[in-house]
Amino acid sequence: MKPYVIQLVQQLKQEDYGKRMNYATFMQESIEDETMADRLIFSDESTFHISGKVNRYNNRIWGTEKPSTVIEHERDSAKVNVFCAISSRKLYDPFFFSEQSVTSNLYLDMLEVWLMPQLDSDSTDYIFQQDGALPHWSTEVRTFLNQHLPKRSIGRNGDADDVFCS
Repeated sequence: MKPYVIQLVQQLKQEDYGKRMNYATFMQESIEDETMADRLIFSDESTFHISGKVNRYNNRIWGTEKPSTVIEHERDSAKVNVFCAISSRKLYDPFFFSEQSVTSNLYLDMLEVWLMPQLDSDSTDYIFQQDGALPHWSTEVRTFLNQHLPKRSIGRNGDADDVFCS
């Protein structure tokens, strides 16, 4: 026998299957559009612990021998949350949240004050992707994205949800 790590994936709802098929069809058709890749803006965030603490479920050490290193666990260590966005043409500077947790209000403030002005200065028809983290999909954030980026926000419950689903 061999131990395996359980892989967690996002739960799909019944309506997601059709949306994913629409997305796949849309993307296949969009491959012919040479500007499509340049229009996509991908984003994500990560938490970095000042103590060096790592998420043992997401990190692996590769080697020829089992490491014997023991890392002491420091509870509630200081951390910083970092948001980044990238396109085929540009890596946007990281945004550092000073608070311990990213709330929907903090995320919305970052979008309004920091990210959207940069994206708007680079292009007027970009398509913004974000994952399904709870702060990304509050009513306030969805309303802002649907007004600011009509039909150009990829992810669950965005205005372009009929085409895009990630």
